[in-house]
Amino acid sequence: MTQLIIAEEMSAADVTMPHNAIGIGWAAPVIWLAGTEEQKQRYLPPIFSDAERWCQLFSEPDSGSDLASLSTRAIRDGDEYVITGSKIWSSGAHSSKMGILLARTDPDVPKHKGISYFLLPMDAEGVTLSPVVDMTTAHSFNQVFFDEVRIPVDMRIGEEGDGWRLAKATLANERVGLSEGGVLWGSGPSAFDFLDLVRQQGPVTDPILRSRLARLHVNATVLRLNQLRALSAKLAGETPGPEASIQKIMADELGGEVMELAKEVAGAHGMLEGSGVSGSIASSKRWGPTEINFGRDEESQFPDVDPIWHYGYLFSPALTLGGGTFAIQRNIVSEHVLGLPREPNLEQGKTWAETRS
Repeated sequence: MTQLIIAEEMSAADVTMPHNAIGIGWAAPVIWLAGTEEQKQRYLPPIFSDAERWCQLFSEPDSGSDLASLSTRAIRDGDEYVITGSKIWSSGAHSSKMGILLARTDPDVPKHKGISYFLLPMDAEGVTLSPVVDMTTAHSFNQVFFDEVRIPVDMRIGEEGDGWRLAKATLANERVGLSEGGVLWGSGPSAFDFLDLVRQQGPVTDPILRSRLARLHVNATVLRLNQLRALSAKLAGETPGPEASIQKIMADELGGEVMELAKEVAGAHGMLEGSGVSGSIASSKRWGPTEINFGRDEESQFPDVDPIWHYGYLFSPALTLGGGTFAIQRNIVSEHVLGLPREPNLEQGKTWAETRS
């Protein structure tokens, strides 16, 4: 409740948090949950002061949506782990000091049980990055390679083999975090900000567009109520589960809806780069290209005029993929909320190594 009040007051005062979303929302809670006292003292203060930015090293080129099948290995060698493998879609890895890493420490147990959770310095010897540039032309993502990277054992969070439990905690925080505030993974304008901008333009006379704007207001309100439901569960001592997936599904669709409408209310001008709904909020420095932190560095090329709408329109298809795809989220809801049959598990009873043979 304290955090909710702080967030609302900061928003009302137009004060932004440090642009360290993965550090604050992903890494810090897990360090607090399972880290040693020394790890908390070392890593938490620079996360919240924005002295050290973080990235997430979870997804892999060959794992798809099945994160638990990851193959990056961490082999213990005395007081160190030797890490070999590759990660993909690592937002902001090229501008991060640290990363949270999932790696397989035991291949001879079922895939969910052989994973461990690590903290990784991004400047460690053997770490190399390759940029992934998307259709927005921004360098947001990276592929990260590990060539026998050595890190000390004390950079493991929790017990060896306990990584999947901690990963689920991270993913739940991620899905909620990506669904809060702005419609672009928590950044940029909210749906209500957008509707305020439309009102500044005067009455909407087209009945179809007016109906779509009304539906957007309803969807944004329902999303806000679901946020409060997840908060209520937390305050009651429960662990929010499927609520995070419901929140992610709704927020992804809402983000795409906002960005599509921002182009449509601009009429034919919406086909041009840099176009979108105008107004005092749209031109706010809060949403300038260096303020929306998707890992872009200061050298990224970006339109100078109201870039948020053009960038957001191009980026919005990715909302349904990052943080767990739309299909995976719907599977979670169907199985854990609606009680539908689970998908057949052809790997049940097999070790990770057996599934790879």
